[in-house]
Amino acid sequence: MGRSADPARRRRAFDPRLLIGLALVAVSVAGVVGIVTAVDDRTTVYAAASSLSPGDRIDRGDLVERAVSLDGADELYLTTDELPAGGLVVVRPVRDGELLPKTAVGDAAGLRSTSLVLELAAPVSSTVRPGSTVDVWASPADEEGRGFGAPAVLVPDAVVVRVVEEAGLVSSGTGGAVEVLVPRSRVARILQAQADGDVLAVVPAGLPLGG
Repeated sequence: MGRSADPARRRRAFDPRLLIGLALVAVSVAGVVGIVTAVDDRTTVYAAASSLSPGDRIDRGDLVERAVSLDGADELYLTTDELPAGGLVVVRPVRDGELLPKTAVGDAAGLRSTSLVLELAAPVSSTVRPGSTVDVWASPADEEGRGFGAPAVLVPDAVVVRVVEEAGLVSSGTGGAVEVLVPRSRVARILQAQADGDVLAVVPAGLPLGG
């Protein structure tokens, strides 16, 4: 009379279906991970930790990292491996939390813009604040010193760093002063206009003089 198979031995017998099932699960997981990795095209770039104004010098402590999908616009923003050890200088306003465009900063060693204080003939508009973009207008003094010629734009799209409000300037009969960020290529023209006694004024960019 034959002996029946041991139930415990039957339970311990290897079932190839288990191995196949585990293999299928592993392949499925690997496939999902591969797909997620392939479609994750995010780039780690810098954003402003607080509002930045023209002339501000910044380093890593002034920025926060953001992993974002830029859809092909990666070259437009400052990545985490592009910040030089000496930091950068802000050349146009950047809002709190805004991704940092490369065009908004310059290398402190080779900055293409610089700031100048302009003494003005008339008070600035209430809309002119730090970060505003303005056109610098000049009315040239005539050779006889009796009047001034027609005004013309001396520097377009200058960026206001600060509005200077000093009692000495106001009491001297001027309209105050502003510090503006201008291209270095325009510095000589501005200094010459000041030396010649030209009348200077700033107008919010896009507005006609006197409008």
